[in-house]
Amino acid sequence: MMRIGQLVVRNSQKVKGIEIRRCLSAAPQAKQAEAQQATPSEAEKRPNMSFLTNIFRGQVQPAQVFPYPEALDAEQKEYIASFVDPVTKFFEEVNDPVKNDVNASIDEKTCEALWDLGAFSLMVPPDYGGLGLNNTQYSRMCDIIGGQDLGLGIFIGAHQSIGFKGILLYGDQRQKEKYLPMVSTGKVYAAFALTEPSSGSDAGSIRCRAVKSADGKHYVLNGSKIWISNGGIADIMTVFAQTEVEDPKTGQKKDKVTAFIVERGFGGVSSGPPENKMGIKCSNTAEVYFEDVKIPAENVLGGEGNGFKVAMNILNNGRFGMAATLSGTMRACIQKAAEHATNRVQFGRKIETFGGVQEKLARMAMHHYVTQSMAYMISGNMDTGSLDYHLEAAISKVFASESAWYVCDEAIQILGGMGFMKDCGLERVMRDLRIFRIFEGTNDILRLFVALTGIQYAGSHLKELQRAFKNPATNMGLIFKEGSRRAIRSIGYGGTDLSAFVADPLKVPAKQCSECIDLFGQTVESLLIKYGKKIVDEQFLLNRLADAAIDTYAMAVVLSRATRSVRKDLPSAEHEVLMTKAWCHEASDRVRVNIRKINTDSFVKNYGVMSQIAKNICANNGIAHNNPLDIE
Repeated sequence: MMRIGQLVVRNSQKVKGIEIRRCLSAAPQAKQAEAQQATPSEAEKRPNMSFLTNIFRGQVQPAQVFPYPEALDAEQKEYIASFVDPVTKFFEEVNDPVKNDVNASIDEKTCEALWDLGAFSLMVPPDYGGLGLNNTQYSRMCDIIGGQDLGLGIFIGAHQSIGFKGILLYGDQRQKEKYLPMVSTGKVYAAFALTEPSSGSDAGSIRCRAVKSADGKHYVLNGSKIWISNGGIADIMTVFAQTEVEDPKTGQKKDKVTAFIVERGFGGVSSGPPENKMGIKCSNTAEVYFEDVKIPAENVLGGEGNGFKVAMNILNNGRFGMAATLSGTMRACIQKAAEHATNRVQFGRKIETFGGVQEKLARMAMHHYVTQSMAYMISGNMDTGSLDYHLEAAISKVFASESAWYVCDEAIQILGGMGFMKDCGLERVMRDLRIFRIFEGTNDILRLFVALTGIQYAGSHLKELQRAFKNPATNMGLIFKEGSRRAIRSIGYGGTDLSAFVADPLKVPAKQCSECIDLFGQTVESLLIKYGKKIVDEQFLLNRLADAAIDTYAMAVVLSRATRSVRKDLPSAEHEVLMTKAWCHEASDRVRVNIRKINTDSFVKNYGVMSQIAKNICANNGIAHNNPLDIE
């Protein structure tokens, strides 16, 4: 089978005039990596352009939401469109998701076809043998794959979205020249080795250790990793280990995490048998062991002691791909449900005419619309030079993984007994979906990440005001601006107004979103005043805050996308307006409910009650109440 890149170049009539290396440059990735390595002082001087981060201050920074990003020019659109047919043909003629699931592996023929397609090097620059897709083009490929086989998608994604992504983001010229061709055309698999038995979400507590030799030319690595995707087949791994690092200013030595490029061929690298998992069975998952592995010093990735930052940025950089993938999964589930609803007759009527089924289909479609809109907005922002997308990417992962589970579950419900049968295929999809709420940052941790990062940003603004009041003579501008803003809002005027950014049919939902932003910002400020630094321990409240942030961002995203459709007069514009109106109506209500739960004493007290219930259960190693028959 011909590589996609070769197919496109040879099919000159279809893609006439395309300069592949120009229009598919990986420059945005390089800019992001450079910015991520900037000093804290440089980052602090640059204004934060994140829409989500700014609503924690009750402010709107519209640049990354309005208008909806247009990241591809005509040639880039034509190029990515030319991929669709060969990729679709692969899934129709080569890949068998049922066989992959039953055998818990992908056969050699399928792997060879994937290498021939260039599927393992989608975002690698052409100079290194890859297809050089940008983030938006990559999203389109994820969208297609997600609708076909999630297990295969993880197999591909573990290799490039995280496996060698660190080399793309942080690798020096020598590292890129050596390793990128291997993982692009050399049929060498890559893996991301971070998780250990004692460190899951707490990545900073890893015990794997690398000791530098006396001459400084190499490190000796010892330890183990668990649940590593591609761990049993990868020959190149991005591995994170504790190293002793000396502070250049103080001379003090302390342990810090460092990232390494490790080859299985270095010796001392071994792996356990494939794990027996609930889903994504064809994706190899295994423990990896390192015993006196000698790593050349030049294989440090991103600088000694910078491993935690490298790991987090790799994960942050790839999360939008999950939303794109799962939007494809939802699309496939909705198609099955709609086909069944339009053909199944009960009580003398097709079930599509029943209000209960209509409500399910409508909510399923809205969840898909929001997820897809988030995926392409974030990837578009990244491709147009955004550096402040990490909270949005985290939200997209949380929202997509929970929405996909909901959509698949509702699709099974619409199909009834048929949906429960293996032959339908939804049973496999549901098993495959469950992991997405856990890996690459559990949704629980990501909610706290969103809430606490946003609160920290809001808190820095309050500190700025406090400093201003200590020296009012030189800070009158800031004090007056803030005082005026609060005074106007206190009497019901002013506040956020998104109406200028949206099409006329969307003015009402835009007002609903605007009101939520104001309520949200006020709530964050009241939490900071009430709890201060202790807010970090109030996880009941933080989760409500994160959910309100997710719904608020989701409203803004669909308002932007639907506005684009209206102004371009797209065929689906009217339908998109309907979905946006319905979504914003319900999302704004959820935001108000969550904020009420944060601000109402009875709910706060009830969280304390639930905390005590949980303590009782843990003390009892299970349920702490008796059987109603009072029999042990």
